[in-house]
Order: sequence, then structure tokens, then C-alpha cells
Amino acid sequence: MTVKTGGLEGMIVGDTAICTVGKEGLGLTYRGYDIHDLASSASFEEVAYLLIYGTLPSLSQLQAYKEKLIKLRRIPNELKQTLESIPGSTHPMEVLRTGISMLGTLESESAQHKDRAIADRLIACTPSILMYWFQFHRHHHRIETWASEETTLAGYFMQLLLGKKPSEEIRRCLDVSLILYAEHEFNASTFAARVTASTLSDFYSCIVTAIGTLRGALHGGANEEAMRLINLFKTKEQAETGIKEMLAKKAKIMGFGHRVYKKSDPRSDIIKTWSEKLSKNARDGYLFDVSEAIEKVMRSEKNLFPNLDFYSATAYHFCGIPTLLFTPLFVMSRISGWSAHIIEQVENNRLIRPEANYIGPAPRDFPLIQERE
Repeated sequence: MTVKTGGLEGMIVGDTAICTVGKEGLGLTYRGYDIHDLASSASFEEVAYLLIYGTLPSLSQLQAYKEKLIKLRRIPNELKQTLESIPGSTHPMEVLRTGISMLGTLESESAQHKDRAIADRLIACTPSILMYWFQFHRHHHRIETWASEETTLAGYFMQLLLGKKPSEEIRRCLDVSLILYAEHEFNASTFAARVTASTLSDFYSCIVTAIGTLRGALHGGANEEAMRLINLFKTKEQAETGIKEMLAKKAKIMGFGHRVYKKSDPRSDIIKTWSEKLSKNARDGYLFDVSEAIEKVMRSEKNLFPNLDFYSATAYHFCGIPTLLFTPLFVMSRISGWSAHIIEQVENNRLIRPEANYIGPAPRDFPLIQERE
């Protein structure tokens, strides 16, 4: 049966046991566990283990997994040299794309080093890659990518960024956001990774494919754009007036609506709660009120709800994270979901090769070059 649909919208193109998104009566689940339960009671490391290994870890398994990730944080000197040679003006998403590709040449996939081992390595060292480049070019400092007492990915990233141990509130906020961003079924970057995996390409190429896809403005980057928008306003009143003016000019407001969710994004209220909590002690906590004002206008004027990206923007901002690093944080988290999908694709593989509906010219005679105008 041939079915034509723009952007594959509404098409079921494969089976997965990893995640449900927007399914009636199910909501968002990771391997059957509701996102609210995971965000309230689990750590990102537990969720990464669940996605990649298929089950929640026991206490001893979790401890061993965290110790393993800590040992995998260090990056090779050859990779450090590459990161130093990348211009400081480069977008961090391009840094991660290049850094992970380079790592794939230094630690090639093999029978002894494959799928889950590479997934764990990338989860552990992606913060190291990102922050080594960032600190070298922004502060002319070569950081040690192993000297941290932080046992969580969230705490490790924040310590590399801030140069000190983060507060427990900030660490947990980032931890929760990593859980929320970890997996989301057949979104564009995940599907792209599965297409690459279906050709039996190497694991690193699959991840780099996903990063390149997430780099696109219609997939990743919405939280960065949302933060730039929110920063335009100082008061709720300014925000209400400004957003209405932008809507009148047909401007696109990032961070609202969703391709799959029709009524609400189940992740949004979770991160909104954290944004509000952190705003209480923030120097510019009024930005949360501005965000709420924007949400109010978008609901009343366009009947659109905020998605995960919108309140993630202020939550990250209140953590002290530069806006340019918002989408790379998406990568840090989603590597776990991408990895789970790559593994699932390869274990039950069939080359993904859809057909196109041809709309070009009908068959015609080929003119010799002397006969062409």
C-alpha cells in the first residue's frame, strides 16, 4: 500500500519498545515507566541505564554504572588538541558533532568496543568534550576532565561550567531536565539515527547523524530562541504587549505547540515547576513572570501550550547556563535515547528505504548539446 504524507506525519514507520509519545491513555513513558514518576524519583543515570540496558538498575547496579561513567569521563590528548583548534566562534553543536566524530577515529568501533560500551562512553564524556572547548576558548583554561568529586552527569557538567560544586537545587534541576530530554520516540534526530543504523554504519556515525539533524532550527534550538525572546522583556506587561505585536506581524514564537501532542506536553509542567523554584533566588527572577505572561498570551491568542523547550530556557538560565549551551545539553541527554534506538534498530534490522512520489517532467527526448537553446 502506498500512502503519501508530508513529513511522514501520522505514519507508523516501525516498532519500538523504548518509548510512547502522545498515545491515548499512555502519555509519555520510557519502557513503560511514566515520565512523572521518573522525573520525581529517578536520576538521569537510572534513566540512561533503563533506556540502554532495558531495565531499571538495582542499587548495586546503579552504583557500578555511575562508577563506570566516572572512569569514562577523561578525553584523549589528541581530542583535546582538536578541540583547541576549533574556533571559539563555532556553535557548540558543531563542536560536539566534530568532537564525537574525532573520538570515533581514536576509539573505533570493534567487537570489543561496540554499541552499549560506546553509548556509555559518549554519555560520560560528552560534557568533557563540550566544556573543554568552552573553557579553553572562553577563559583560556585547560580543564581537567576527570578531577571531579561529582558522581552525577548533571553535577559534573555544572562543576566544569561554574568551576565549583553546584547547589543541590541546581544539580537536581539539571538532572530532571536530562531525564525529560532523554527520549522521545521517532523524532527527526532519532529517526535519522535509525536510518543510518539501518545501513549497518558504525555507532559514532549514527550519533553524528543525529547531532546534525538536531542542529536544525525546526528540531533543536527552540529553548535557545525562547530564552532570547524572554530576555526582550522586563515586565509581564511588556511581554503581553510585545507578544501580541509579534503575533500580529505573523512572527513565529518558539517553544509552543508540538507535532505530536495536541493538548499539552507532559514534560512542560515538570520543568516549569523547577523554573519557578529557581526564580525565587535568581537575580533576574522576574523572567519567570515574563514567561508566564507569554504563555498566557499564546494560550488566549493562539490556543497553543508551552512545550518542554519553553520553560527549560528559564530553568537553565537560572542555573547559570549560557544560552548557547542549551541545545548541547539536549545532546548530552538524548545520546541515551539515540543509543537505545540504534541498538534496537540493529537488533531487528531492515534497511529503511521509503519511496518518493515523482512530480517531475514526463519522459522526453534527450536533445544533443547543439540543439539546446
